Amino acid sequence: MAVPERHPQRSDTSSLRDRLLRAQQDAIETGEVPLTLRPVVRASWERALRGAIDPDRTLPRIDLDDDAFREYRAAHALAPVMPVIRRLLVDGADDAGLVVAVGDAHGRLLFVEGDAGLRRRAEDMLFIAGADWSEASVGTSAPGTALELDRAVQIRGAEHYNRMVHPWSCTAAPVHDPASGAVLGVIDITGTDHAVAPHTLSLVSATVAAVEAELRIASLESTVRATLRRSRMTTVPTPKPARTALTVLGGRRPRLGPQELSPRHAEILTLLAWHQRGIGAERLAGLLYEGEASPVTLRAEIVRLRRVLEAAGEPPLESRPYRLGREVDLDATSVARLVGQGSLRKALERYAGPVLPASVAPGIVELREELDGRLRESLLSDASPELLLDYAERDEHRYDTEVWRALLEILPPRSPRRASVVSHLERIESALR
Repeated sequence: MAVPERHPQRSDTSSLRDRLLRAQQDAIETGEVPLTLRPVVRASWERALRGAIDPDRTLPRIDLDDDAFREYRAAHALAPVMPVIRRLLVDGADDAGLVVAVGDAHGRLLFVEGDAGLRRRAEDMLFIAGADWSEASVGTSAPGTALELDRAVQIRGAEHYNRMVHPWSCTAAPVHDPASGAVLGVIDITGTDHAVAPHTLSLVSATVAAVEAELRIASLESTVRATLRRSRMTTVPTPKPARTALTVLGGRRPRLGPQELSPRHAEILTLLAWHQRGIGAERLAGLLYEGEASPVTLRAEIVRLRRVLEAAGEPPLESRPYRLGREVDLDATSVARLVGQGSLRKALERYAGPVLPASVAPGIVELREELDGRLRESLLSDASPELLLDYAERDEHRYDTEVWRALLEILPPRSPRRASVVSHLERIESALR
């Protein structure tokens, strides 16, 4: 997606835009849309007139807060098939100068991906995840009109009823539930005139077909699994033991499942969960204790920890090297895995704070710095403005000048957040003088 700057047919495009602007002004003044418009555009403009949409001032609605939206999006039927959409559309969007958006059946955008710089430009018109781009909200647009008509459409430049969208063109097609035929959402490509090329419509339609096929397969697999579960109900189940959660991030008391842990036991379990292959006694002592550690001290602590694990119904620690009797779900490991996968939003959601922040054990300090460093560098390189702002506003980063300067660099020029970010940077610099 790129905002058009130069185009080989600039004069033709400008002439078409002028004609459309005159047609729109006539429609507003007379209440009648000229017959010269394409039928799909004409009908959409008529709906916009009836809806009293202001073509100069209307902005899309955002009616869910961040937490509610993240929960809604994660539960949506299209969330599990995003890998298909990314493989077919998003992976090439940066090179093609395009933005790929996926919305729900009501026109609310769930995902907006593609060229990072151009996505930031699109933020000026609130073309962002969580915004309502239905016809009822903003007038004519490919995603909203495709949902209104329940078919693929292409909207070019000034064919948009809303004038803030005139620099953009888009192609969109609805996605249907293979079982019921109900509309699940919409897939959209937005950008220059390339976004309304004939091959773009074919590409979006092919992606919709692939997504619906994936949904059909998932539905069949779910049915098969349900059948197998019913058939197994007649036999004695032998479920695989669930892994216990080990939570050590942030300022809360560390826990192994429902069991609260002492600081030292939390340190030992965190190190063994992080180093799953095990740790020798001498090295473990060096990771736990500052200075020279007595092996007797470590062995005594291990004995006490084994009693805690036994009382909690957990397998005992194994020795030579020391390792857990079975894997646990360490929240720090989960965050590191998400960062490695590039799922920065999920990683930040699960990052409740530093690893055992009160601990001074050398191994924990190293782990804490490693995890925070991985997350920080990834966010500075690839995060969206809203994600980086969420990170910057956390207590441990309120005075991180580099993070706040990076946030200022990626905010759109007309973002209402810029003034508060500049003010915060000034306060940081004043405090450091």
